[in-house]
Amino acid sequence: MNSEWIANYDDNLITITNNWFSGEKLFINDTLQDEQLNFITPSKMSGILTDKKGDRLHVKTNISGFFKVSCRLFINHKKIDLKQVK
Repeated sequence: MNSEWIANYDDNLITITNNWFSGEKLFINDTLQDEQLNFITPSKMSGILTDKKGDRLHVKTNISGFFKVSCRLFINHKKIDLKQVK
């Protein structure tokens, strides 16, 4: 199974992928920020992005589920909408 979610935040492209064989990955502007190979517990990944003002913002995401996989994204503790593309 392969799933992918994207979000655009302050001109930063955030991509989160989930693959049964290669695990979960968090990309910000096509740069890998975090990855996990996790089969049992929900994955938790984090990263940093820089906004237009030059401020560094904390990014965290988690993926959970077995038959239906879901993903959540937070930037500076605020939930951000994601679009599932795969």
